[in-house]
Amino acid sequence: MFDPMTKKYPYPEDTGAHYLVVKKDDGTVFDRDYPYVDRSPSMRIRQALIRAVIFLIVFPVLRIRLGLRIKGRENIRAHREEFRRGVISVSNHVHLWDYLSVMRAAFPRKTNVLVWAKNVRGENAKLIRLVGGIPLPEGDVHATAAMTKQTEELLRGGWLHIYSEGSMWEFYRPVRPFKPGAAHFACRCGLPVLPMAFSYRKPGFIRGRIFRQTATFTLSIGEPLRPDASLPFAERRRDLTVRSHEAVCRLAGIDPAENIYPPVYDDSKRVDYY
Repeated sequence: MFDPMTKKYPYPEDTGAHYLVVKKDDGTVFDRDYPYVDRSPSMRIRQALIRAVIFLIVFPVLRIRLGLRIKGRENIRAHREEFRRGVISVSNHVHLWDYLSVMRAAFPRKTNVLVWAKNVRGENAKLIRLVGGIPLPEGDVHATAAMTKQTEELLRGGWLHIYSEGSMWEFYRPVRPFKPGAAHFACRCGLPVLPMAFSYRKPGFIRGRIFRQTATFTLSIGEPLRPDASLPFAERRRDLTVRSHEAVCRLAGIDPAENIYPPVYDDSKRVDYY
């Protein structure tokens, strides 16, 4: 598998930290009264309209701009009936547009995604909400409880995507340690985790030399993973987190035993491997 090994981006020391600068702060407060999953008629209409625009314009652009290829969609089709009861997908987070690629893979299913709260106060806040963004509140247990309750209600038949690494590191090849959020929801709701992984291909002459594109993308989709009901909850959550991380590694073309990071986040620090 191709590794871009780019030094263009200031990857933080903490593997779950962000380096993007969000320039705007609209002051939105994510408290217990915030509609984390907005089911109002006006929001549903706007979301339907933006999905139509994405289908007609953005999906074709993904193929051109990112060179996107999707492998393993048969794993979604084969488990369609199970996923109708709810599903949580996970992947590495390596590009500003990678969630649009997840939307493309899941289409025609509507997806939602847990996102960094600062992004839902920033310059792209409206768009993020329209594509199903659910902000993660920070420092308020009552807000977190409200978000969790609404998200679990959404998962009664819905599709939730979670970036278990916790942040986006563009064009980064190793799979960073996973936080337990996806496994936590899966274990609480009794739902499968669908692993996905972004890997890279070396750009051809036009993309590489003319457009200076770092890499092109492949999104691979694996078989669903299910919580082990025989384990106590804490062990069940950790077991599913580890198995999810291993599956994402394999889909990205990395032997889990050779990945430079452990599967579970524990204040994990960046490894400078090149």
